[in-house]
Amino acid sequence: MSGDREHELVLFGATSFVGELTAAYLARHAPAGTRIALAGRSRERLEKVRDRLPAPGSDWPLVVADSSDTEALARMAASTDALVTTVGPYAKYGLPVVEACATAGTHYADLTGEVQFAREAIDRYDDAARASGARIVHSCGYDSIPSDLAVLLLHSRVQADGEGELTDVTAIVRVRGGVSGGTIDSMKGLADGARADRSLFRLMRDPFGLSPERDAEPDTRQPSDNPAPHRVEGRWVAPFVMASYNTRIVRRSNAIAGYAYGKGLRYGEVMGAGSGPVGAVTAGAITAGLGGLLAGLSTPGVRQVLDRVLPKPGEGPSEKTRENGWFRHDIEATTTTGARYTARVSGSGDPGYAATAVMLGESGLCLALDGERLPARTGSLTPATAMGPALVERLRTAGHVYDVARA
Repeated sequence: MSGDREHELVLFGATSFVGELTAAYLARHAPAGTRIALAGRSRERLEKVRDRLPAPGSDWPLVVADSSDTEALARMAASTDALVTTVGPYAKYGLPVVEACATAGTHYADLTGEVQFAREAIDRYDDAARASGARIVHSCGYDSIPSDLAVLLLHSRVQADGEGELTDVTAIVRVRGGVSGGTIDSMKGLADGARADRSLFRLMRDPFGLSPERDAEPDTRQPSDNPAPHRVEGRWVAPFVMASYNTRIVRRSNAIAGYAYGKGLRYGEVMGAGSGPVGAVTAGAITAGLGGLLAGLSTPGVRQVLDRVLPKPGEGPSEKTRENGWFRHDIEATTTTGARYTARVSGSGDPGYAATAVMLGESGLCLALDGERLPARTGSLTPATAMGPALVERLRTAGHVYDVARA
């Protein structure tokens, strides 16, 4: 970016649950002098958020904009080098923000895990973003930075070692954290959309649903997103709720990179449940619980009951839950030469909120400040293809672990 815009980074949705966490992170960790603004639809609520921030955040300018006001969005996008948004569900509120940034040549990052939103944003605004020089980067939180950057690092190590291409890659995930109303609201939107539109149901089931060119994808059979409980390396695993989205982001990265990871890449994610009889019972409970939740959100009568007990939009886990949370991905990989590698990605803090605030904050700073250190790509991208090693370096500095080793 030229540096002649009023702001270097705008945080849109600063009054949301994760938005305020991200604002607090930026206030504590952004380089001195970074020109940051807080944005949202209510000046009064923005002022309250700003008043709770440590310096220099307590002096940041405010931008009032609503996702339904295209002129305000255009002015906001044109005022900044980069914009990060927490305003979701993105399928409901996100497309006008993407359009404003793609048109203005403003780098953009969000937290979406909504496949239909990402697909529509790609189809509508990739050409405009390429023409303006904008990087439009979806899924810059726990969906899907750990997955995307881990496979990028594995690929880089395999390439450096001369061990061919990646073939089978499996992430075994363990997490501790809470759930917010925003996440539940997004899941409801997906359930409603799939019930009303069979094409969305087919998109959600397509392992290459976010491919830049679906017909060019290899016919490599991909792992199931909903496997039955089974053992991997002697430990029980179960379906991971985010696998059906994260895996699409990783495959999109591979395609954008010209299938550099390998056309035979098979990438899957599962939830670690432990070993022995307890692990088997835990894996069964995870499988049943996830299936029951998804079925309940799609069943009108059950849905009404769940609506009374699940968190509402704007609600999220307590401070204690956020502080005590953590995530860890242990990734096993093989290559076309038969070599084996492992990777570990981990971090402290509730993954969907405390850790996501770190990921989104550093993504915004990376897009706004890192300039020529970023891959020479524009358009609709992924964390790995838009920011790659520069973002890995930032997250390591922030305390997250990104390690790769030869097995």
